[in-house]
Amino acid sequence: MTERRVRVYDDKAELAAAVAMRFIKRMRETLDEKDHAHVVLTGGSMGENVLTAVREDKDVDKVDWSRITFWWGDERYLPSGDPERNETQSRRALLDALELSPGQVKAFPAVGEHATIEEAAASYAADLAAAAPEGARTPVFDLTFLGVGPDGHVASLFPDHDAVRDTESVVLPETDSPKPPPERLTLTLPVINASERVWLVMAGPDKAGALGLALADANPNDVPVAGVQGRKRTVFFVDREAAAEVPDNLLIHERFWTAAHDVQS
Repeated sequence: MTERRVRVYDDKAELAAAVAMRFIKRMRETLDEKDHAHVVLTGGSMGENVLTAVREDKDVDKVDWSRITFWWGDERYLPSGDPERNETQSRRALLDALELSPGQVKAFPAVGEHATIEEAAASYAADLAAAAPEGARTPVFDLTFLGVGPDGHVASLFPDHDAVRDTESVVLPETDSPKPPPERLTLTLPVINASERVWLVMAGPDKAGALGLALADANPNDVPVAGVQGRKRTVFFVDREAAAEVPDNLLIHERFWTAAHDVQS
């Protein structure tokens, strides 16, 4: 099992700024080691907050963004441009400001682009395969961001749904999501776990139970986040409210100093 860490920050703003700073540093280090990187983005309020903080970070221009391709872990199956789509939120927060080429932004299909949601899932799987090394079904994801629901779901893998148990597929349609909209597209857990690093960003008291169960190695069928494990490292970035049910010895308390742009343990 690879290393898991839990890093705790005082509040949502400090959390977003710290993750943004670490993301920029990680991308610079990755691009020093390889020609191109692949990053998987997430949605939700904290996902958007982190990307906004990246855009506003003083070091944002020190990353060669032209050498990064962006994917998503899941998507609400809605029309293109819908404000509830993860793609729309990510573009607004960061991607549009980076002036990326169209080929660098690999969005899930939107409603109307394919005859069925199953065809949409197959299309995204084909996009992933086209960017993969020979013999693989997906590119090597250098970093995957995930949000976590109060029920412990990640991407659109929900407790006790067939998708969370699927070990063969790359992309699946979810047609009965317990939270709206009911139709979604998602990467499967094995694909997420093939990522070099997985960063889970959680904030608020409603996430405390899910975080506690994840660290207690609950059954992923019941708590999907418990099944998340990056190949090199898995890091939970959380605020104090989300960390309320985690024993202190499992936590790394950090203070993010905005003015100095530094992290001290």
